[in-house]
Amino acid sequence: MVMQQYLLTYTGVVFALYLHHIIRAIEVPLDPNIQNELPQPPTITKQSVKDYIVDPRDNIFIDCEAKGNPIPTFSWTRNGKFFNVAKDPKVSMQRRSGTLVIDFRGGGRPEDYEGEYQCSARNEYGTALSSKILLQVSRSPLWPKEHLDLVEIDEGSPLTLKCNPPPGLPPPVVFWMSSSMEPIHQDKRVSQGQNGDLYFSNVMLQDAQTDYSCNARFHFTHTIQQKNPYTLKIQTTRGVMETTPSFMYPYGTSSNQIVLRGVDLLLECIASGVPAPDIMWHKKGGELPTDKTKLENFNKALRLTNVSEEDSGEYFCLASNKMGSIRHTISVRVKAAPYWLDEPQNLILAPAEDGRLVCRANGNPKPTIQWLVNGEPIESAPPNPSREVAGDTIVFRDTQIGSSAVYQCNASNEHGYLLANAFVSVLDVPPRILAPRNQLIKVIQYNRTRLDCPFFGSPIPTLRWFKNGQGSALDGENYQRHENGSLEINMARKEDQGIYTCVATNILGKAENQVRLEIKDPTRIVRGPEDLIVKRGSLVRLDCRIKHDSTLKLTVTWLKDDTPLYIGNRMKKEDDGLIIYGVAEKDQGDYTCVASTELDKDSAKAFLTVLAVVSAPTNRMTALPKERPERPRDLELTDLAERSVRLTWIPGDDNNSPITDYVVQFEEDKFQPGLWHNHSRYPGSVNSAVLRLSPYVNYQFRVIAVNEVGSSLPSLPSERYHTIGASPEINPTGVQGAGTQKNNMEITWTPLNATQAYGPNLRYIVKWRQRESRESWSNETVRTTRHVVWNTPIYVPYEIKVQAENDFGRAPEPDVIIGYSGEDLPSVPRYFRIRQPNLETITLEWGHPEHPNGIITGYNLRYQAFNGTKTGRTLVENFSPNQTRFTLQRTDPISRYRFFLRARTQVGDGESIVEESPAPLNEAYTKNHVDIATQGWFIGLMCAIALLVLILLIVCFIKRSRGGKYPVREKVEVLDHEDHKVDDPSFDYSDEDNKEPPGSHTSLDGTIKQESDDSLVDYGEGGEGQFNEDGSFIGQYTVKKDKEETEGNESSEATSPVNAIYSLA
Repeated sequence: MVMQQYLLTYTGVVFALYLHHIIRAIEVPLDPNIQNELPQPPTITKQSVKDYIVDPRDNIFIDCEAKGNPIPTFSWTRNGKFFNVAKDPKVSMQRRSGTLVIDFRGGGRPEDYEGEYQCSARNEYGTALSSKILLQVSRSPLWPKEHLDLVEIDEGSPLTLKCNPPPGLPPPVVFWMSSSMEPIHQDKRVSQGQNGDLYFSNVMLQDAQTDYSCNARFHFTHTIQQKNPYTLKIQTTRGVMETTPSFMYPYGTSSNQIVLRGVDLLLECIASGVPAPDIMWHKKGGELPTDKTKLENFNKALRLTNVSEEDSGEYFCLASNKMGSIRHTISVRVKAAPYWLDEPQNLILAPAEDGRLVCRANGNPKPTIQWLVNGEPIESAPPNPSREVAGDTIVFRDTQIGSSAVYQCNASNEHGYLLANAFVSVLDVPPRILAPRNQLIKVIQYNRTRLDCPFFGSPIPTLRWFKNGQGSALDGENYQRHENGSLEINMARKEDQGIYTCVATNILGKAENQVRLEIKDPTRIVRGPEDLIVKRGSLVRLDCRIKHDSTLKLTVTWLKDDTPLYIGNRMKKEDDGLIIYGVAEKDQGDYTCVASTELDKDSAKAFLTVLAVVSAPTNRMTALPKERPERPRDLELTDLAERSVRLTWIPGDDNNSPITDYVVQFEEDKFQPGLWHNHSRYPGSVNSAVLRLSPYVNYQFRVIAVNEVGSSLPSLPSERYHTIGASPEINPTGVQGAGTQKNNMEITWTPLNATQAYGPNLRYIVKWRQRESRESWSNETVRTTRHVVWNTPIYVPYEIKVQAENDFGRAPEPDVIIGYSGEDLPSVPRYFRIRQPNLETITLEWGHPEHPNGIITGYNLRYQAFNGTKTGRTLVENFSPNQTRFTLQRTDPISRYRFFLRARTQVGDGESIVEESPAPLNEAYTKNHVDIATQGWFIGLMCAIALLVLILLIVCFIKRSRGGKYPVREKVEVLDHEDHKVDDPSFDYSDEDNKEPPGSHTSLDGTIKQESDDSLVDYGEGGEGQFNEDGSFIGQYTVKKDKEETEGNESSEATSPVNAIYSLA
């Protein structure tokens, strides 16, 4: 065990195969001091996506960041022409960055800035290019106005209701609801197709109980537009005739579909028939791949995830019911945008060295490769005699200072393109040692240790190690030099202690550093506690005598039943043991003494048995005292074989308690010298046993006798017996692969022990590759118990194998273990729906993130109530990863809620998706009439009306009793005239053709200027009404009374006092 005083993260030199001979490529360390000193051409570190859609309500940011030394400067082109940022006051670039900022707070149209942008980062050593970024502004067009006639259809007939949503950017999400905002129930008879249409395999009478309206939800504005509803009239018949299936989509018996490699393939078949048909999917000439196949939409859709070339072929869907079956064949062809086989990497060379850049890509059709240098086609660049272009490879020979540049490789076909930057930098740097100076390393005797000396230089320096400042370079036997500068000592002995010097040399100079190595004695328990059987109330002493290195601080702890022992008043901890006074039954158990230093530790365990006190025997004979047995003696090894040996011993005195067991222990001097292990256990009636042995172990044995009192002292060791070596028979266990960062995967395992190594120089062959890929296995041979794979994609499965190997050969082929690379923050939930079934509750539903980037550990919901400009305090809810629904009890029926939902992995919380609860349909009315029944003016008005009606009734009664006539009609007309003076809660209908609904006007700084909290589409038109996600109206709404109804309703009801009260209320 090695106590390292520092942590080195640098990588020394790496080796690469170049053409037909080996050259050494230089890798710049991550040390910022080194990187800041060395000249470096620009490297693009951040850029916006190629297809960039922005929200028109926000300012536009087009990312472009790069690193280099000197710091790069930036410029942009738009639609292939130079884009002068300084001429447009709305456009600026962020400081020390090339990120474009287009600010619309002072006005302007985002659509005026649409186009194709490309960023250039340049310094005196070259120019790097970003990808071409197509900037588009999101659009949410209104639904065209249309009048839908009543749909009349016979019961049992198929029906398709067209949606035809307005085209948006990005396209809207389509769903069907009734005009009362209830979702349409879907099953294998009624379902929505991928094109948004609603398909009925056969129409039933119950389908006329509701109407059907298609809704389109737009991503950026989070608004929902509703199409005018369809109304069905079902013509009934005496009996519905059963019919054979017929395809409603796609048409005919066959069709073709083209899909790009790496995306999802979605095939769809929708059929009519009575009863509704069942759909089954098959692939001609093979089985559907179960690991990437998913059935959707009641088996009407087949989804294949991450398609590849082998997914090409003919698929067919079979629609069947009890009347028959039909099938439709879909011929699938998989094309591919370019993808990398060998992406060009940065190349750092010393003067006069050779190198190459390789750019290999594949696709369907085969992509063309174009090379550029510093952003210009290489054909038109100034000639360079040390450079030769050979298709997808650029060869450099005898490079010189001043020939640094940035090369771009563009691989393109009709489906897309790839652009990669790789710089060639020619450096001459004297050697530098990157480790701290005068390091101190402590190691326990006979353990393996490593002295690190990371270095850098150009040309790559030669590194040598010396001990105590003299002698030849260290290599071979007990020493092993590694390419990164480390010196490994296989078994540290006392004579290895001293000062080690590493010297790095190249043609420009040399550098050196010293490491002091101290060898420490191991910590050993020379006399540990022994199994004891004692009576309750007696005194017990448990021994723990320790030998350790006096220069190391020793810590001794005691465990009882493997948990820390509380040292109470009845216990006393001494330097060489533990004393327990007045032993009780609760003291019975396992006692472990643990001796540890900063470098190692040792432990010993014994079991304490506590007996209850029994009455003295009645006979006069006194039993002889029982004690632990004497230790066995005269151990002898016979019948020596490759994998076995016979051990014979002479038992010691049993001290009046029969020996019940013999424990055979062994010690080996290669991996853990001086440490004894239990080998086997035998009955007390035997004194000879055949021991099974492992290859390449230098054994010696000892025997311990056991009786009911306890264990004897160990016997003296036997002579040593060294077995011959062999290849390992087992592989490491506990193999795991997990990311410690988002771009790596750490592979760990439980190593083989001394009896499993079977030979010298035990090492492990670590292999890995992405699961379900056709790439070859990557491998690395290590001597540690871990290996880190870098530059991995985020949270993808890997196949992992770890195979043991020694100088005699390899273990059998290991099993494949599935591990995962590092996790990252998750994307937003796939969808977030808010429903308000009543005024007391709000129901939230969401979907898992489309890109979880790891294992979802939960969801975080923050929400707050708001009413106009007033907001409540923020509340937080946390949910389990399987929970996708939450019901909120409203505190009042007026306020709305704003919700922020985000998913969580072990890395942290992802981006929030923000939604607001819908405004109730009667919110406008509620705002003006809330708690009207409790208002004083309302109570007074009702009392006045009641009194007036009572007076009229009394006057009318008196008139009638006197026989006179009273102009009731005239009086009622007066009352009716007065009633109309009271504010009528109804409003006239209004409809402004093709105008944006009130409440949706947005300021340029992203805030919404609401003219009203609610909006309702005109009854009967419904073309451009906008809704929240659950279908609630947004904006203003009005209620219209038909004039003819008002004017033609002059009946006797108009003079009824009760009707008058109702109209006034």
